[in-house]
Amino acid sequence: MADTDTLHRRGLLFILSSPSGAGKTTISHMLLGADDEINLSVSATTRPKRPGEIEGIDYHFVSEEKFDDMVEKDDFYEWAHVFGHRYGTPKGYIRKGLKEGRDYLFDIDWQGTQQLKQKDDQDVVSVFILPPTIVELRRRLESRGQDSDDVIDSRMERAKAEISHWAEYDYVVINDDVDQCFVKVREILHAERMRRTRQTGLIPFVRELME
Repeated sequence: MADTDTLHRRGLLFILSSPSGAGKTTISHMLLGADDEINLSVSATTRPKRPGEIEGIDYHFVSEEKFDDMVEKDDFYEWAHVFGHRYGTPKGYIRKGLKEGRDYLFDIDWQGTQQLKQKDDQDVVSVFILPPTIVELRRRLESRGQDSDDVIDSRMERAKAEISHWAEYDYVVINDDVDQCFVKVREILHAERMRRTRQTGLIPFVRELME
């Protein structure tokens, strides 16, 4: 009889979204460091590479012309304009990986989430991370020391627009304490992996039980 700990399952597309500064990138890094079964979905982007970023690890950095070509060929699960640049999720290896039981982590905004759901809703699990307060969100952005006041003002306006889409997500978690937030997000991931509809190995397992 099959080992119940290794029953085959279909992978999932695990989305983390939040306004800039609310913690999705930090939680994403924590999740990738703690869970060997989930892989980061690496987006393509037209924005310039920042210091310390690595091609193929942080992003696939492409020209505007290359991005146009990928859009034309329908090579993206989703893509969007963000702060004057474009970001997109290449399909490629992901669909194959889902069938093999691999999970993929997406650090994308609400627009990308909607596009992903439209193309592959059955595999999507979406989590929106909220800041405890708007004042705290601005403090976090300012503490980075990377942006001017004008840029931070722009990010705050965008944050309020993004927060208005919270009800479109499967789960919402408030990031008051990053460690507690991480625990909650990981619990969601574990529970979703055990969903009956994803346990494709259950059908032959139960048949064998009943023989």
